[in-house]
Amino acid sequence: MAKTAESIGANTFQFFTRNPRGGKAKALDPDDIAAFRDYAGRIGITVFLAHAPYTLNPAAADERVQEFARATFADDLARMEATPGQYYNFHPGSHVKQGVETGIEKIAAVLNEVLRPEQTTTVLLETMAGKGTEIGRSFEELAAIIERTELSDRMGVCLDTCHVWDAGYDIVHDLDGVLESFDRSVGLDRLKAIHLNDSLNERGARKDRHARIGEGRIGFAALSAVTKHPALRHLPFFLETPNELPGYADEIARLREAWRA
Repeated sequence: MAKTAESIGANTFQFFTRNPRGGKAKALDPDDIAAFRDYAGRIGITVFLAHAPYTLNPAAADERVQEFARATFADDLARMEATPGQYYNFHPGSHVKQGVETGIEKIAAVLNEVLRPEQTTTVLLETMAGKGTEIGRSFEELAAIIERTELSDRMGVCLDTCHVWDAGYDIVHDLDGVLESFDRSVGLDRLKAIHLNDSLNERGARKDRHARIGEGRIGFAALSAVTKHPALRHLPFFLETPNELPGYADEIARLREAWRA
């Protein structure tokens, strides 16, 4: 992963901890871990983002789905300690007609079961577009989860530009206002990473359809402004655009050029 990141001009990367649709993760290989840590250190990759499978839904009504969430969460966090001090990102979940408040309580309950005082990994709630019964489309919902989490010092947020746009936040014309809203609800000190994606949708569509940088409704100028904002520019940025490696390399190069301008 570090070599692939280096090949496209990236200085960080995101990966799924296992198949995005669930299942067991491969056993850790100590030799692979040692080789990765050595290589990443030599090329300057100091932080990365692990992404939970999409099927992890701690807000679910079905106890079997809840058990999968608890077991997967605990297993992933234990495995993350092989590379200390990193980030683990997950979609908060869908309440599936139970109601937002019930969903929030269930998410917090799972977090209270799996988080450990000794862990070095910071768990990130991802901002969501709000399709269906997704929880996390508003900053207030994310704040409510964190407030109910006992080890809240182990919690942060990953802001997805496509998702917040689709949820209704105007990051094109009022980025400062959106960040002020985030700061009031969650606190900018909780913001640890950015998913940088354009959107195929109009603002507030709640559909979550990513686009390549500059090919969507948010646009290159607004996304470039996100990377250069004083409150955000120090954060790691991760592309989730519909691309192959050459496309990611091009996006990174164009964004870097604009960042330096």
